[in-house]
Formats: sequence, structure tokens, C-alpha cells
Amino acid sequence: MRCRYCFYCDVLSERGGTVSRMTDGTAAQLIKKAFGYARASVSFAFQGGEPTLAGLDFYRRFVETVGRENKKGLAVRYALQTNGVRIDGDWAAFLKAENFLTGLSLDGPAEIHDLNRVDAGGGGTHRDVMRAARALDRAGAAFNILSVITAATARHIGKIYAFYKKQGFKYLQFIPCLDGFDGKPDKFSLRGDGYEGFLKRLFDLWYDDFLRGEYISIRAFDNYIHMLQGLPPENCAMGGACGVYYVVEGNGDVYPCDFYCIDSYRLGNLGGGDFTDFERSAARERFAQEGRGHAETCGACRHYDLCRGGCRRERDGVTRAHRFCGATQAFFDYARPRMSAIADSLRRRNAR
Repeated sequence: MRCRYCFYCDVLSERGGTVSRMTDGTAAQLIKKAFGYARASVSFAFQGGEPTLAGLDFYRRFVETVGRENKKGLAVRYALQTNGVRIDGDWAAFLKAENFLTGLSLDGPAEIHDLNRVDAGGGGTHRDVMRAARALDRAGAAFNILSVITAATARHIGKIYAFYKKQGFKYLQFIPCLDGFDGKPDKFSLRGDGYEGFLKRLFDLWYDDFLRGEYISIRAFDNYIHMLQGLPPENCAMGGACGVYYVVEGNGDVYPCDFYCIDSYRLGNLGGGDFTDFERSAARERFAQEGRGHAETCGACRHYDLCRGGCRRERDGVTRAHRFCGATQAFFDYARPRMSAIADSLRRRNAR
């Protein structure tokens, strides 16, 4: 595929390099060093590019190696983010058997999805992605839908949400399309007023279904309600600072975040260090320190407890202001009372 808004192409252009598929030797290093570093659990999440290009046998061997190396009997979780083009019955059966959580990239009905999620020849891919969804559903494999919101798709969130409901998709993620590292907007860029309208419309649709007892999980709303209950968010963008996880490229290079797989944040290589070394590296500390930098106005914001400055990748490089600050504040003014009421009812129910 050649998605027209792909942020990873921008990452590669910043790095000035190429990406390669991970060999079994590099995977074995990764697994061994992950278990040497971990204390309670290990999560392996595969994304790309397109991770299924490594082939199903690569994942079978990966899981077998995990079984051999997990000598401490730690909990292991797997996830796969895929465009779905290669997912068939064999893939779906494997993902079910090994308890992978699959994220399936889909932008709504065909006329919306095929605007940007095209193949190498420029043709639409909606039919292939829907075929993958049916294969995963038949196998009973857990999957959610991940949609990228652009300026164009934000205007059609009602149609997108209705399509997902009709298909029976109950676990949804919506992520704003990223601008490039140069910060310059392009035709896909989502501006503040478009994002505000998108959030309000989506929330109203979701809330109406919630009142009818038709619960649909939307990751952002789930997190906000958890936070209003006094619980921590699971989404690192809502934590107020960049968390600790590691991205390992096919050649063994290690980075602190998939949005920042660029030379200035390279932590090292699996061939020359372990995860303790990467954690203590100067690049890791600098990345963490920069991730804690918020705009001066954040401290006085009435919604800082929910926003916490947003994802660093969406902050202005100079002022550190979040590019969706105004839209997010307006959304919280609009939806927070209803989210708080849900959180309060959940708190009371859990206290019984």
C-alpha cells in the first residue's frame, strides 16, 4: 500500500535511510534481551510499514522463540497493527490461537477509505480490508478499528460511525493525521475547527448509543472517563509525559517512540547493548525531558487534568502549545459534564 498521509514515510525521510525486514537472528536478540530486562510482563507489538510483509512463518518462529526464552514465566501480550491486505484465514487462525490483539486500519466506507488508503498503483483497498475484517471475525480473533482523521474525513464522521455500527465494529480508535516534522500543513492536515467539530459530533453519537445501552468502545472517550474516575490513562499521549517503551527497527536499531524513529533519538542497536543501556542512554533522557515540556498556559487550564498537554508530536516546537488546544478545550467544555456523570455512576457501581 501507499497511504497518501503515511507518517512513517516522513520519519524515513528525516532519517535519510531505508527500512528492512527483521531477521530471525535480530528477533532472537530482541526476545532474549526483552526477557532479561522485564520483571512482570512483556508486550510485543508489531507495526510498520506493514508488519505482515515479514510473513506468517516469521511470527510462528517468533512465538516459538518467546516460549523458549520466557524462563521466568512472565505474562506475554502480543499486538499487530496491519492494513489487512494480507490477512486471510491462516493469518486469522494464528492471531486467534496466539491471542494477538489486532489493530485493523480502516477509514470508513469505501468512498472515504479509498481517498487515501490506496495500493501501489493508486487503487482503493477497502475491499481487501473488509475481507480481512471478515476473516478475523470468523476466526474469533480480537481486533479493533483504527481510523486516521484528516480534514476531509472529519466532516464525514457521522457516515463513518454509522458504517462501523452497521458492520458490528465495537472497538474504535480515531487518530488525527500528523503534519510532517517541518510543521507545515498539507491537504490532509486537520485544523482546530475541524477537529472540534469532529470530536463533538462523534461524542454525541457515542453518548446517544451509550444511553440506549449500545456501548461502543472509543479509545479516547474510554480514557477520559477512566481519568475522571481517578484512574491512569493507558494512552501515552494522555499521560502528560513521554512514557518508556522501545521501538526496534528491522536492523536492530532502537528508538524511544514510533513517532521519533530518527537519528537524533537513536538509543543504540541490539547488537551493542541491552535495554538497561538504552534506558540509561543520554538520548533517552533527552527525549524524556523534552516530552515533559508543556506550554506556559497549560498550568492554568481548567482541563489540564484530562488533556495534560497532549502528545508531544502535536506540540509546537517553540511555544510547546498543542496544535489542538482550543479545539480540545471547547470539546471538554461541551462533553465533560456528561463524561463526569458516567464516571460518577461507574465509581458508585464499583463501590457496591
